[in-house]
Amino acid sequence: MDNKEAISVLNDLIETSKDGEKGFRECAEDVKSAQLKTFFNQRAQECGEAARELQRQVSSMGGDPETSSSLSGTVHRRWVDLKSMITGKDDEAILNECERGEDVALKNYKAALQKDLPPAARSLVEKQFHGVQRNHDQVKSLRNTARVN
Repeated sequence: MDNKEAISVLNDLIETSKDGEKGFRECAEDVKSAQLKTFFNQRAQECGEAARELQRQVSSMGGDPETSSSLSGTVHRRWVDLKSMITGKDDEAILNECERGEDVALKNYKAALQKDLPPAARSLVEKQFHGVQRNHDQVKSLRNTARVN
């Protein structure tokens, strides 16, 4: 993989991380549970830091780092807003949509790991993948708990 392609892959992950940051922030605003607000705000901060790490990596490779979220992430957040207006903003519904967003993030990171990235970039993507997997699993667990209650 040439440098330009690797930068493109990392820029896609910056968009994914920014999508996660914005998505988690919106979830924090909408949930009623103080515990979930704290959880979502922490995940938003971590996604923001992940985006900054990727931006630094892109810069170190001589590229121009992405600075915004993706169009698909924006569309998903608007869909969540519309759905919430119709169904009400209960914590389980918010967790369902959050898990859907984390499914996309996992898919994007798995696709990036299939690429032949330079060693430093691969190491960073692998590290962040584990964080995305953890977020997904935690959101799923919280959603399952909300379903029972």
